Amino acid sequence: MSASGREVFSAVGRAVLDKSLPSDEGPRQIALQGLLGRIDVLLLSLPPHAQDELSQLLALLANAAGRQTLAGLSQPWPEATVADIQHAMQDMRLSSLVLRQQAYAALHDITAGAYFSDPSSWLLLGYPGPMKI
Repeated sequence: MSASGREVFSAVGRAVLDKSLPSDEGPRQIALQGLLGRIDVLLLSLPPHAQDELSQLLALLANAAGRQTLAGLSQPWPEATVADIQHAMQDMRLSSLVLRQQAYAALHDITAGAYFSDPSSWLLLGYPGPMKI
């Protein structure tokens, strides 16, 4: 994933996972770096056409004009507050434009799936893990 793609997913991670991330800054940053690593692995497992589409989405969102048009976010991703990103994500989710809804779904689902696939996130949620059969 490109550096700009990492900025987008890091910001989206801060917003989508806000209350699920560790509250202390050090562990929070470690959790976000782990998230980005798992997203990298996930992206490599996608078929080439899906990788291309996601790459185009991230390039669009990393660009100021694209970020403002598609996400409605005026600040650069690293500078935006969690509340601003959450508001932008909610606007995308509820948009009448299917493209904005699809962008929301991709960002949200990739972020949440990659984060909660790591067993270290389970303790924060009180989830003991899968039952042993």
